[in-house]
Amino acid sequence: MRLAKNWLVSAVAVMALAAPAFAAEKDIVDTAVGAGSFNTLVAAVKAAGLVDTLKGKGPFTVFAPTDEAFAKLPKGTVETLLKPENKQKLIDILKYHVVPANVKAADVVKLTSAPTVNGQRATVKVADGGVKVDNANVVKTDIACTNGTIHVIDAVILPSADTIPTVADKAGAFKTLLAAAKAAGLVEALSAPGPITVFAPTDEAFAKLPAGTVESLLKPENKQKLADILKYHVVPGRIYSDDALKAKEAKTLQGGTIKIGANDKGAFINDAKLLKTDINASNGVIHVIDSVILPPAAAKKAAAVPMAAPAVAAAPAYYQNGQVVAYAQPVRNYQPAASSCQSRQGGVRMVRRGW
Repeated sequence: MRLAKNWLVSAVAVMALAAPAFAAEKDIVDTAVGAGSFNTLVAAVKAAGLVDTLKGKGPFTVFAPTDEAFAKLPKGTVETLLKPENKQKLIDILKYHVVPANVKAADVVKLTSAPTVNGQRATVKVADGGVKVDNANVVKTDIACTNGTIHVIDAVILPSADTIPTVADKAGAFKTLLAAAKAAGLVEALSAPGPITVFAPTDEAFAKLPAGTVESLLKPENKQKLADILKYHVVPGRIYSDDALKAKEAKTLQGGTIKIGANDKGAFINDAKLLKTDINASNGVIHVIDSVILPPAAAKKAAAVPMAAPAVAAAPAYYQNGQVVAYAQPVRNYQPAASSCQSRQGGVRMVRRGW
């Protein structure tokens, strides 16, 4: 991996030296129009009403799919997306190709993910002597524009279009959690725009509770108690693993606070081990945990009941060689321009111009 990364950095440096030293004269949209190989992308930007935004001050970094990249999509997909009734879906996809900062190739290869204007993070991976952004290969880098940079990719990358309950259902490992959410009347809340972060116990996590506990909680008379326990697993905002570890704690929708930390055995939410992190959903992010965490009052009652010893799970991806390594790194040196609409997504300052 290190050799591949070094090779790529060297290749990028050589390309930069070989390229003409011309100052950028056009913004991102006009540069894409002039290139002649982004006709579908330009048409999509126009249909989505994002031309003025991408001609704005920025800075932006656009991972730009070529016409051939759009042609790889299933037949009829582009035509469907360009219809007025699908405008919001098209906007969400295009925003997933934009990072609100000027990120050069030398910076991209240092990342494991990049926060997009969509709110979700795209994965970045150096492999086989190249760089992949999600499923797309970066085929050309550092096309300078007056308001940012274009990197060319050979496939359209797609954000998650599924809500948190749908993502959990498709995973197949959260049947008890989904049944509990339904019994507590929380499925609609977990499907709302959010964003929210869910620390999701697996079916095996629920099975570790004392015998009869789940069955008791699913009874109608215990609906509020069940709702409180489930809301203790939910935090407002889209919080990725690196930001969670930095925060060290978070206030839940239940009102209580959870502790977030790591030691030589892994990373934990209270006493629950993180098994998998940063699963994107359209309305938030999911982190998988190996135990059900209980609000303080419920945990005090449960302490009197003997419980089976928790299973030892594999250390999470961001723990290695006795050191905590951030699973996802925020893009550094963001300097977005002032905007009337600002928020924090993925631990960096995001600027949205009318989006």
